[in-house]
Amino acid sequence: MNIPRIFLAALGGFVAYFVLGFLSFALLPLAAEFRNYPAIYRSPEQMKTVMPPGMAAMFVAMLVLAVLYSMLYRGNSGAMEGLRFGALIGLFAVCAFVLHNWVNLNIGLKLTLQQAIAYFIEWTVVGLVIGLIYRPAAR
Repeated sequence: MNIPRIFLAALGGFVAYFVLGFLSFALLPLAAEFRNYPAIYRSPEQMKTVMPPGMAAMFVAMLVLAVLYSMLYRGNSGAMEGLRFGALIGLFAVCAFVLHNWVNLNIGLKLTLQQAIAYFIEWTVVGLVIGLIYRPAAR
């Protein structure tokens, strides 16, 4: 396990996550869909008050993913292994988070499907970035 590369991969995944998240959830039509559920989702102003601990938690999550990736790395192309890893994480997020929330929260199918697409793409790209950055320690 290459600890410096794990931190770099986590940082790269963190940046990719927030760049894609901003594009998906703040600029695209998906942002407007969230506003249809003000009793469930915080306003952008309210989100700013809890953003620092949320960002810290996401960095820890990226560290966990980078460690998992390093444990699963088979020595093949970092891009291909990263895409595969990211797609699996994306599928996990869609099933364990997006569809789970659709069942538990009073949100519509349109928002659920938009989130599923956005999160799947976001996590796949995060996996790709982690795969491109991580390298095992030299022996």
